[in-house]
Amino acid sequence: MKIGIALGGGGTRGFAHLGVLKALEEEGIVPDVVSGVSSGAMVGAFIASGKKPDEIMALMKDNKFLDYAKVRLPITGFFTLDKFEENIEKHLSVRAFSDLKLPFYVAVSNLYNGKVEYIHEGPLIPALQASCSIPILFAPVEINGQLYVDGGLLDNLPYKPLVGQCDKIVAINILSPKETHKIGNLIEVAMRTFELSIGINKEGLEHECDLLIEPAGLEKFNILDTSHAEELYSIGYDYCKKSNQIKRLFE
Repeated sequence: MKIGIALGGGGTRGFAHLGVLKALEEEGIVPDVVSGVSSGAMVGAFIASGKKPDEIMALMKDNKFLDYAKVRLPITGFFTLDKFEENIEKHLSVRAFSDLKLPFYVAVSNLYNGKVEYIHEGPLIPALQASCSIPILFAPVEINGQLYVDGGLLDNLPYKPLVGQCDKIVAINILSPKETHKIGNLIEVAMRTFELSIGINKEGLEHECDLLIEPAGLEKFNILDTSHAEELYSIGYDYCKKSNQIKRLFE
């Protein structure tokens, strides 16, 4: 059975992806094809390179926001991801999609034509950087003369590249906006606006995906706060272990 896994965006809530993937792995469910956006693209790159969820957790859990971002004058964004490449290269030896062990798709939003694109060839790190660049918060990333931002702007659960390639598709959603009562500064306004702009086409998911996993309890975590990595991992893992959803894949 060929399995495709789509990993949605959600900032540091992406640690929950690792818990979910660990639980799936224990049930013998590992991906043959991976797609991802934003933090899901980050996790997906490591998975496609051959690393296991526990390995990725050990590598990434102690990273801080400023390990990736650099403050800049707000011309096209409050921050750049100039430190992104340096940090990722410490842990990920792969530089091109062709060097990965699994087929891998990264969702990005093209600012020029207003369309989502699923990059699956060429240099890997610029695609990851673009996919993680939340508009306004981070500056856009230029690739081949085009400007790109976070793919979640147009597709925050990129299962579409997997359709027709797999026997079963698993989609993991970690960003379901809930009501909030605290927004303290411009950065939080930008994050909240982006979060609210994301809409997931549940109708499409019902038709194309065999399993949708949405761990409960993630909404209380700030998407830029890296201090709750272990808790987020546990939420993803425990949700899957306690759920009967996984059995549906084999029905």
